[in-house]
Amino acid sequence: MAKFFVKVSEHPASFPLAMAAIFAVSFALRFWGLSRFNTLVFDEIYFAKFGNHYLTQTPFFDAHPPLGKYMIALGIWIGQFLPFDRDPIDDLTGSLLTPWAYRWSNAFAGSFLPIIVGAIAYQLNRRRSFALLAASFTAADGFLLVESRYALIDLFLVFFGLLGQWTFLRAVLKPEEPDWRWLTLAGVFFGAAASVKWNGLGFWLGTIAVWIAAKIWQWRRSLPSMLTVPPLQKLANLKVFPVLFTLIVIPAIAYSLFWIPHIQLNPKYDFIEVHDQIFGYHRRLGNGSDIHPYCSNWLSWVVMWRPVLYYYEKAGGDLPVNPELPPLPENSPPVIFAVHAMGNPMLSWLSTLAIFILIFAIAYRCWQHWRSPQDSAIAYDWIGIYLGGNYLANWLPWAIVTRCTFLYHYMSASVFSFMAIAWFVDLWLHSDRPYLRVLAIVAIGAIAIAFCFWLPVYLGLPISLKQWQMRMWLPSWI
Repeated sequence: MAKFFVKVSEHPASFPLAMAAIFAVSFALRFWGLSRFNTLVFDEIYFAKFGNHYLTQTPFFDAHPPLGKYMIALGIWIGQFLPFDRDPIDDLTGSLLTPWAYRWSNAFAGSFLPIIVGAIAYQLNRRRSFALLAASFTAADGFLLVESRYALIDLFLVFFGLLGQWTFLRAVLKPEEPDWRWLTLAGVFFGAAASVKWNGLGFWLGTIAVWIAAKIWQWRRSLPSMLTVPPLQKLANLKVFPVLFTLIVIPAIAYSLFWIPHIQLNPKYDFIEVHDQIFGYHRRLGNGSDIHPYCSNWLSWVVMWRPVLYYYEKAGGDLPVNPELPPLPENSPPVIFAVHAMGNPMLSWLSTLAIFILIFAIAYRCWQHWRSPQDSAIAYDWIGIYLGGNYLANWLPWAIVTRCTFLYHYMSASVFSFMAIAWFVDLWLHSDRPYLRVLAIVAIGAIAIAFCFWLPVYLGLPISLKQWQMRMWLPSWI
């Protein structure tokens, strides 16, 4: 079975069909029942309203940069002309808006996340099986699925950040000279990620860190300049001033431009003052369960200790009909509609193990090279530096944040851990050792089965209390 998967995934004709199938499943899961809950869910009470404020020209204060709300506003504007939805709700500044209208832009962008991750994986080592596994595992993540189905902004942060990563790799890892047009586009996407939330800078920081690591690698090992070079040397050969322009000046310009419509709508504060207001808000924001019952520490994210309950309602039985919920059959037994923003447990735990093994392995390799520079390299030198550097750049900065944080802040880092487990599984599938090939199939099967098992709490499907409790493996999940 393992050899069959490798053979199929590496076939030039089957690879695009497989990626198209992953996209189709991703798209279907995000759009199916998108209006299931005819009410504002979790932080939609802020972001959907803020998006609508741009359309109604209503001034407001927001604790984050504006681009995520622009995307929701665009969806609302287009969605009003589309004939898909249930009854509208009337609590968005008096406007009759439908859930589909303010959610579909998230679902559309989220549908592409597995494909973008697969494209990044393919750029890293040009192996189709690795790209296919990375895309599949990303599609099997519950948190990205949940975030894609509601008008929340962290999804757009990951979307633009990953596009920045992909365009950067596409610009640099070319057989010929780097393409500065793609590198400039990467700068725009990095600026866009930061324009959703400031922690979007993690994608930019990871890219800069990998480039600096490549420069140090080149200086220490004194690698010769060659026409055909490994990825690390391609990065090291990038000239400093063009990189500073495309990865610092361009993102800063893009970030500044994205603020113009917001400041025009809210002229009370200029560009500097509005940043001071935002910084002050986050500085004053407290920490712990006294602020929100689902706050979680950054260290706990790696084991998915405290997911976030986005929605929970009981229905059926003797309960009155709730207009927020989809209709149930007559005499339906009691059921629960629950949406848990949680990852796929098997994927989360395996990917955490994989990324830390990769980080420790590459750290040991770098220490060896620092003590005794060598020209030899092994397969995970480049993969380890890229995935490990970007994972840490998106995760470690949260250690200094004192405000209440949530598991969804881990999404930016988690996508690199998904690629890490995909890398190991791909190595096992190509191994000559039968037990490693069996291990790869077991890992793939465990992730797929877990995704199907927890799918009802990702999509908010009606399930019994017993079925819901079966999926709450840890008390901290409730």
